[in-house]
Amino acid sequence: MKINRTTTTLTALGLAAMMLAGCASAPATGTESTGEQPDEVRLGYFSNVTHAPALVGVSEGLLEDALGDIDLQTEIFNAGPAAIEALSAGAIDAAYIGPNPSINTFIQSGGESAHIIAGATSGGAALVVRDGIDSPEDLAGTTIATPQLGNTQDVALRSWLAEEGFETSTTGGGDVTVTPTENAQTLTLFQQGEVDGAWLPEPWVSRLVVEAGAHVLVDEVELWPEGAFPTTVLLVRAEFAEQHPDVVEDLLEGHVASVAWLNDNAAEAPVVINDALEEATGKRLSDDVLTRAFENVAFTVDPHASTFETLVADGRAAGTQKEGSIDGLFDLRALNALLEKDGTEPVSAAGLGEE
Repeated sequence: MKINRTTTTLTALGLAAMMLAGCASAPATGTESTGEQPDEVRLGYFSNVTHAPALVGVSEGLLEDALGDIDLQTEIFNAGPAAIEALSAGAIDAAYIGPNPSINTFIQSGGESAHIIAGATSGGAALVVRDGIDSPEDLAGTTIATPQLGNTQDVALRSWLAEEGFETSTTGGGDVTVTPTENAQTLTLFQQGEVDGAWLPEPWVSRLVVEAGAHVLVDEVELWPEGAFPTTVLLVRAEFAEQHPDVVEDLLEGHVASVAWLNDNAAEAPVVINDALEEATGKRLSDDVLTRAFENVAFTVDPHASTFETLVADGRAAGTQKEGSIDGLFDLRALNALLEKDGTEPVSAAGLGEE
């Protein structure tokens, strides 16, 4: 089986592109196949530590093994809205992605675009800032970067700033200027003093801290009950799932194996992930960055569905999401069948879909 890895060069996309939706209308799993078996599965993910289940699943062949004779084609994105655009256009079939873009496409499509079939990563996001910013009040008049307009960290920042009394705009300006910027460029701009901080996922949080002298002003883990919040989930295009439920189940089996591998091989995992990041980006992380990044993430197939109503409210408050229902966003039936087979407790859809 052949795996092609394609790295895309992405710029910040507008809100309209972010909210493009797919055209399928069936639950993600649990139906009979309505088409011929595909030759390939096209999977999107990011070159982030928060996407370690995808990185290890590809590099260790766990996804490949689960898919059998079906080829795995991969594409690397910078942030969720761009991946959603590709998913909605039918250019990819599934994506490791943040919760807010998943919510956006589901609402915009009236529940027909895609479904979350598993969690992947919890934690690993924070607001890091320059010297001289030691409290929320110090942010007045500053410029703060996020990976992309409407992505999970962008929404988290805008929501938190609103709670602190700051006004922001999706078109720039406000009490704090939020500038969606590609992650590697954010590091450079921070080092040059062009931005004052950023709300980012790992390993970028740790890169700004270790390589650029930033410090953490807000660790997102502190904003959630018991510190549990989803950073990455596995999202599948509904039309693909309707036509190929057995293939989706195979993909999910590889995903579960990848999460288990990460949790069972804690000592080896950073090296494997660093090798995968080097292949994707051409550069390895320092040991200090990688160690710090892994301290801030947890790998789990639980998507923490109970947090999603809060995430919906945050997206609306941030101005990056339309009104709408997320009832039916989750289809965890195949996941829970696998967990039951392994003697593991099922995960909850929190009343927002099938489980």
